[in-house]
Amino acid sequence: MTTTLDSGPSDDLGVAGARRRGAELERSIRERPGTFRALTGDRPTGRLHLGHYFGTLQNRVRLQNLGVEMMVLVADYQVLTDRDVADRLTERVEDLVLDYLAAGLDPGRATIFTHSAVPALNQLLLPFLSLVSVAELGRNPTVKDEIAHSRQSAVSGLMFTYPVHQAADILFCKAGIVPVGQDQLPHLEVARIIARRFNNRYGTPSNPVFPEPEALLSAAPLLLGTDGAKMSKSRDNAVALAATADETARLIRGAKTDAERHITYDPVARPEVSSLVLLAALCLGRDPHEVAAGIGGRGAAALKALVTDAINDHFAPLRARRAELAGDRGHVRRVLRDGNARAAAVAAATLAEVRTAMGAVY
Repeated sequence: MTTTLDSGPSDDLGVAGARRRGAELERSIRERPGTFRALTGDRPTGRLHLGHYFGTLQNRVRLQNLGVEMMVLVADYQVLTDRDVADRLTERVEDLVLDYLAAGLDPGRATIFTHSAVPALNQLLLPFLSLVSVAELGRNPTVKDEIAHSRQSAVSGLMFTYPVHQAADILFCKAGIVPVGQDQLPHLEVARIIARRFNNRYGTPSNPVFPEPEALLSAAPLLLGTDGAKMSKSRDNAVALAATADETARLIRGAKTDAERHITYDPVARPEVSSLVLLAALCLGRDPHEVAAGIGGRGAAALKALVTDAINDHFAPLRARRAELAGDRGHVRRVLRDGNARAAAVAAATLAEVRTAMGAVY
């Protein structure tokens, strides 16, 4: 039994390697979707916005509809690092589930669950922490970014161990694929390292306990917020999925553009204008160059009017579904209760297997 923390064979899990492997995974998913289980989720820190929809939600629904088994985590424990949002946790969790359901996630085919309701998942954190060093956690670029953007005066232990908790999220259900953006690749690499080290220490070559999860990189382009910065719940620069038509119009009217009247699609030279063009194109199902050419010299006002109409038309059915679902909060709680029960059964089985492998069954 080895006690070292060597990471094992080097991974081809850089962005280029992940995209290459992702193309292979997509082919396999189309051929045999029922053999895949995916883990994805969000921290309930505020209403989901258009960036979430085009970046992740749309892809989750696509995978679900293909036949992939979806495990969708509401990471309520992970918002304990942000005291201001933890104070309204129940409301934010239910709002997140409403966004999921309105976007098309089906609780009959996707298991929607919360951290706090699956104790066996969280119990995996302890043996997993023994498999990584403090130095490795400190070097993790995603942890550094989380700490840099934290509004807290001190870094909590929970925030510092965030990648290991995320590894438990992924490995408790033995997810083979994890849809992520490229900024999340370092977190996924921690999960792969932990899986490998646990297998090396407690498993056997012919009978590993955990699979090493694969990244399924999102192909969604970056959408900027109305202020020209990254679209973010915390920046108040995004159009929420649940926004009204009037709220959408107000936010888009205030969006940052530039001084050039003729509208073109050039993400490098004209990022703010191009992000608006792209948003309209995504909603309309058209090429962004074609959208920009259609506006031409009519300027930013015409662009914003087009974007507003495109968003409101595209999301009208989703917003109607969400409003209807919001009238029955009991349904949201039943979705969570059923999902929590399914996830708890999966986690309990995995924890039993882990304890057996560790020789910790008394």
